[in-house]
Amino acid sequence: MTKPIHHHKDYYAPEEKLYVATDCIIFGFDEGVLKLLVFKRRVEPLKGTISLIGSFVHPVESAGEAAKRVLREITGLEDIFMEELKSYSAVERDPGARCISIAFYALIRIEESNKSLVANHGAIWLELDTLPKLVLDHGQMVKDALDRLREKAKFYPIGVELLSKKFTIPQLQKLYEAIYQKKMDTRNFRKKLLSLNLLIPLDEKDMSGSKKGAFLYKFNYNKYKKLETKGFNFSLFKT
Repeated sequence: MTKPIHHHKDYYAPEEKLYVATDCIIFGFDEGVLKLLVFKRRVEPLKGTISLIGSFVHPVESAGEAAKRVLREITGLEDIFMEELKSYSAVERDPGARCISIAFYALIRIEESNKSLVANHGAIWLELDTLPKLVLDHGQMVKDALDRLREKAKFYPIGVELLSKKFTIPQLQKLYEAIYQKKMDTRNFRKKLLSLNLLIPLDEKDMSGSKKGAFLYKFNYNKYKKLETKGFNFSLFKT
């Protein structure tokens, strides 16, 4: 890890200061529903409004490091799928001060998050379908993150980042239906998915959905990585 640079002399002191923040769009998938982690804002202005989870970027960290810190502090998770979305720099975006936000979106398995940590920070999981109005430009951030998620899902099997490590084909279908907000033909979905040979069948069943149960699978990351280097397109869910 590189040592942080301590700026003893501020060569830019005459320039007007502004703040840099990071906001995290944290998606989770729970019982067939796509959810977002939010909390009630604890500081003025607009205290008590529903907000994405974020932080100011500290002088000794990058925006990405700040986003990872936020995720770790709120969910207890590290080494998860996280990607920079874009920066939001409209002059009037934050009535508190002139502030630029660099947004990141993340995909986590809700059951793996530290529930007491989440609760201690006053954070809650809300269904995307019934999301209330978010503070500032956070609603736009969520919309942009969803667009990116849908685009990413065409080329990367992003769904497996949200499901349990063992999952059924119906669970995977429900997830992609939630991401794209549309129904998919069950037989076609199954046929296309299995034809990619990217799932490892397990000798176990999930009995929660029906008496007969559904076989569980694991995702074959090694095989996907090999295909990806050849320019493999995960176009199964292209709409």
